[in-house]
Amino acid sequence: MRWLLAALLAFLLTACSGGAPRDTVVVIPPGASIAKAGEILEEAGATSASGFVNHARFLGGDAPIKPGEYEVKKGMSAGDILKLLQSGKTVQRFVTVPEGMPSIMVWERLMAEERLKGEVAVPAEGSVLPDTYAYTTGETRAAVLKRMQAAMDKVFAELWAKRSPRTAVKDRNQAITLASIVEKETGVPAERRTVAGVYTNRLAVGMRLQADPTIIYPITKGKPLGRRILRSEILAVNDYNTYAMAGLPKGPIANPGKASIAAVLDPEPNDYLYFVAKGDGGHIFARTLAEHNENVRKWYELRRQRGEM
Repeated sequence: MRWLLAALLAFLLTACSGGAPRDTVVVIPPGASIAKAGEILEEAGATSASGFVNHARFLGGDAPIKPGEYEVKKGMSAGDILKLLQSGKTVQRFVTVPEGMPSIMVWERLMAEERLKGEVAVPAEGSVLPDTYAYTTGETRAAVLKRMQAAMDKVFAELWAKRSPRTAVKDRNQAITLASIVEKETGVPAERRTVAGVYTNRLAVGMRLQADPTIIYPITKGKPLGRRILRSEILAVNDYNTYAMAGLPKGPIANPGKASIAAVLDPEPNDYLYFVAKGDGGHIFARTLAEHNENVRKWYELRRQRGEM
């Protein structure tokens, strides 16, 4: 009988407190007690602390509340809110890393997310898998970055295990480095394996890769250059400029996506050695220098017609 009276009292307290007056968002920190959650809810104007605590004590069952960010809808009762916090159905926030984004810009994007907390260093180039990642308000930037890097580790391990004998790369650093160049050289998904095939062929015969993005990387750390490449920059000798050296740069120039990594680990078996833009985002491929020079002439003519030269 005493239990029944207590439950009736809790019900009346909850009923008297009314439903949430408006939509609101609350953040329940890890380790928060029912009482602490009640205080947070009352401060947010979602429900009374006493009504929430009494409902939880007498009618809430044994399920614990879970930390995270929750959206409390207008009209939700203390009981509804308790069930929401017990369900763990938190608000999901997202941060997106596009394919080919350099690590300095990944860092800037993480630091710009005001709902995250804590500091992180600029991640190692090529260590982050481009994707969209969910997070909750109050989570640390370090935790989100750790998920991004763990995703890259997982994807690379899966792809490396299935690599083709045709691939020119010998280890992870070489694979991610070449994949980052392929990522920067073409935005056409269907071309990735073809471009990877070109670079594989060049590496096989000792030709320089001559990839423009490798000139830009030491200057901007992968950010857009915003102008034409200077002759002096083409001739610059450093660890990245593939116009001034044979072979691969010392490391990645961006964070490549899964498709570009897969492309360099299983390149198209073609005999192309050259390619040039054709004006629509794609490229024209050539086997000989004479054929390539004619393609370049056509590209320059197209640019002149557009008024770009």
